[in-house]
Amino acid sequence: MSDSPADARTRPVAVWSQLQALRGDALKEWRMAEPANRRSVASRNLDLPFPFGWYVACFSDELAVGEVKPIHYFDTELVVWRGEDGVARMLDGYCRHLGANLGYGGRVVGNEIECPFHAWRFDGAGVATDIPYARVVPPQVRKPCDRQWPVVEKNRCIWFWYHPEGAAPMWEVETLAEVGDPEWTDYEHHEWYVWNSLQNMAENGVDAAHFRYIHGTAEFPDYALTSDGHRRTGLVQSKMDTPWGQVDGTIAYGTIGPGQSYTRFGGICDTLLVSAVTPVSQDQIHVRFAFTQRRSDKEGEKASVARGIIKNLCRQLDQDKVVWDRQRYMPQPVVCDGDGPIAAFRQYYSQFYAEYDPDPGKKVASLNMARKAKR
Repeated sequence: MSDSPADARTRPVAVWSQLQALRGDALKEWRMAEPANRRSVASRNLDLPFPFGWYVACFSDELAVGEVKPIHYFDTELVVWRGEDGVARMLDGYCRHLGANLGYGGRVVGNEIECPFHAWRFDGAGVATDIPYARVVPPQVRKPCDRQWPVVEKNRCIWFWYHPEGAAPMWEVETLAEVGDPEWTDYEHHEWYVWNSLQNMAENGVDAAHFRYIHGTAEFPDYALTSDGHRRTGLVQSKMDTPWGQVDGTIAYGTIGPGQSYTRFGGICDTLLVSAVTPVSQDQIHVRFAFTQRRSDKEGEKASVARGIIKNLCRQLDQDKVVWDRQRYMPQPVVCDGDGPIAAFRQYYSQFYAEYDPDPGKKVASLNMARKAKR
């Protein structure tokens, strides 16, 4: 086989062969199903801490006023509800009384949640405001829960703050101008479960070589990356061939902490991809893509191109998932000069682990330190 770029699309046969027969409902089922022969967390070195930050609990249109939704993230049973005032709130899922799960049978009363077991009512801080059969509310539950889950609603998503030590939010969720703009479409949703750690997934963005061998690009991408505190941005500029001739294309992406990321595609059809990646457990990530496109492109002569962009981006996630679902974390990987700035990315990413000293003047070792500390 030749090593020329023209042969690149024939290389990842092992990945593409696992996807070529999947269409329609079969593809959707595969995206959410547990992989066969799933190996243990320890054997894959995935026993890493959870990184702190803002994460998506659900999309705004998935939680109506007065609705209660059970969710499970960060190895924790949680409950989120929307009060009559329209505000979303979140608590640990188990009732402070006798441990009933508030997400199953619980109901919204005003802005509070009522337990299905004994009708105790709690506010958004977990304070028991009413016990219908008691003369006195016990003092232990007149105080807020020790663990709080700050919630904000932006970009048509309900976000919650996770920190293993209960620290308050250290930055805000960024607002994206396109979301809600009448010139842009409503979200188109797609979702997956990825059986890996968030760290391994995050490194994919700086792994330049995989674009050719997994996604079949003819060239390695050439992009500029910048880091500024908890933010990281990148820009790719290239010429793109279209039915309307060659255009200047851009791909600009940003990550705000480990849980919020976006990508803007310009040139052919203006597209915004909002990526929601929320850990379920140490080796399971709930991945949700929300696409919005400029309405004039989506509903005009570029409609087929607009659909093709979304389909192609989802296909790329499918291709990555084939590897991710069985990938092992390598604490001290052997890398070469064409692999991309993996070491630098790990240095940047380590700031989101509470187990590390945040002093930037101190050398941060590999994430193997976190694995040892957890064991």
